[in-house]
Amino acid sequence: MIGAEAPVFIPLAFLVSAMLALLLGVISRPLAYVTAIVGSAAALFFSVRGLQAVLADGPISYHLAGWMPPLGIELYLDPLAGFFCVLLSGITLLVMVYGRHSVQHETPRKEVPFYSLAMFLVGGLSGMVMTGDLFNLYVFLEIGALSGYGLVAIGDKRAPVSAFRYLTLGTLGAAFFLLGVAFIFISTGTLNMADIARVLLVSQPTTPIMLGMALIVVGVGLKMALFPMHAWLPDAYTHASSTATALIAPIGTKVAAYILLRVLFFMADPEYVRHDIHLTDVVGYLGAVGIIWASVMAITQKEMKRMLAYSSVAQVGYIALGIGLASPLGFIGAVLHVINHAFMKACLFLVSGSFRLRLGHSSIPKLDHGVGRVLPWTSAAFSIAAISMIGLPPTAGFFSKWYLALGSIEQSNWVFVAVLLISSLMNAVYFFRILERMYLKPRSASDDGKEAEMPQQAAPANNEAPGSMLVPTLVLAAGVLVLGIMNAWGISHIIEPMIPEGL
Repeated sequence: MIGAEAPVFIPLAFLVSAMLALLLGVISRPLAYVTAIVGSAAALFFSVRGLQAVLADGPISYHLAGWMPPLGIELYLDPLAGFFCVLLSGITLLVMVYGRHSVQHETPRKEVPFYSLAMFLVGGLSGMVMTGDLFNLYVFLEIGALSGYGLVAIGDKRAPVSAFRYLTLGTLGAAFFLLGVAFIFISTGTLNMADIARVLLVSQPTTPIMLGMALIVVGVGLKMALFPMHAWLPDAYTHASSTATALIAPIGTKVAAYILLRVLFFMADPEYVRHDIHLTDVVGYLGAVGIIWASVMAITQKEMKRMLAYSSVAQVGYIALGIGLASPLGFIGAVLHVINHAFMKACLFLVSGSFRLRLGHSSIPKLDHGVGRVLPWTSAAFSIAAISMIGLPPTAGFFSKWYLALGSIEQSNWVFVAVLLISSLMNAVYFFRILERMYLKPRSASDDGKEAEMPQQAAPANNEAPGSMLVPTLVLAAGVLVLGIMNAWGISHIIEPMIPEGL
């Protein structure tokens, strides 16, 4: 019974906890934290049960108030949607557990609005994943977006300016998306995505449909931070609190990528969007350019959070590259990189938050070889996630890049193959410079014939962050390894059933 009604229980768990966190937080601020954890755990439970039901019995269609689509509002759970719900609710639970000390440290006396906005954000994202209606997709998109703007604004002194830029570009993206939906509605007479798919199969492509699809891709590209529509992301991720960034970065842009997958491969005919209007080619090549450009920018950064922000733009490019291949191997690579990046990037941003709590900063030039002794487990988690970002086996990052490379070779797209190889080398440059500072003692000035500097005072050994921060970080790092080792099982049992017909 719970599995059949999971489509409505998942967003409901987040939205109800968002309101309760606000109300109970007035009584006691710690109650907002507890409410966020309970709501996230409930949503994860419903998500897992829903995915189990979908894999066992097929897709679930839930009609709100009993009104049948296309007139009524439909919530739809299939393997792709179920997978995304488990991913975003699982990451949310880990980040909420982590947030207790980090939120108090970086945004004191703002815990109640933080947890309430976080729950509203994930409630909107889960609704975007499960809605079967384009207009309600826009409604949930705005719920998530407005909450995201607020979360970013609760940061350092420059956060409100970053949030305003995020709001401006996000509103522009929403306008493009809504205009595209209007063109689709004018041409098909329906907003239900399954109905639109049926109409498009039997009708000739028209200019309004092509324009509508293009506008939707542009609008979602802005939300996804697809190059060159990424201008809001670096500042937003840098100046938001560490917990907010660890929540938005792994799942926010990934749900936008989900919309592209749903619209281009499930609602529309993959052959049409690839060969007739070439939308997948555009997405793929924009992703390829974004990978190289963002990797170059990441190399030049001195602040860890900003480096990870530009790295996120590059990682979005990998997902876009997989979408651009428009093939089963490309689809597997894109979806696999969604989950891999969610674990890797959440782990890395949580580490940066732990650095800020224990070291007082997350500046790369200020790191030294004592970090590995002061924060041994946190440093180990960073190392695992960094190696996975580079793409070394047996970590998870290797296998998503492997499938993207196989898909590129299958289509003789040597440009994509070159981009994957070059970007992995560039990833190694900006991650190994941090690992070098964390673990290797720098050569003293006397080795160059210069006067040696005065030795610094020894840092205290093993000064790890509190358990509520360390455990989620280690769970994510372990997840990176488990996802790599178990990748074949996950692909055959979870991802392959998602592949749409006609791809």
